[in-house]
Amino acid sequence: MLTEAERQTLRGWASRRRTAQGLAQRARIVLMCADGMANTAVAAELGITRETVGKWRNRFVRDRFAGLSDEPRPGVPRSISDAVVEEVVVRTLEEVPEGATHWSKRELAKRVGISATSVHRIWRAFGLYRSKT
Repeated sequence: MLTEAERQTLRGWASRRRTAQGLAQRARIVLMCADGMANTAVAAELGITRETVGKWRNRFVRDRFAGLSDEPRPGVPRSISDAVVEEVVVRTLEEVPEGATHWSKRELAKRVGISATSVHRIWRAFGLYRSKT
């Protein structure tokens, strides 16, 4: 059972262009279930599995809107903070090491306190590294 306010919020999420697609689909699932559709019918209509429908339906019943948000993903959390990433980018763009014309991955890694591989990944992510191929 949905209140009118919940129904309006879910309709907005389901139809708004800026809504993340996962959240929009979860809103559609809840709306269709609230309209009396069975999990198998909702799954067939949306092209997803019955288990997925059941998962989001149950989470909404249990936690309401909070149940539709993504839970933290498994895995190791980031070990390099945003501040360190910023330091690498700023040093790369605004500083030149003494006695050199530009930073090497190893020199900058030593200065910042991270691995050369991490510096390379940051450079690649920010378009500061061009491969020779």
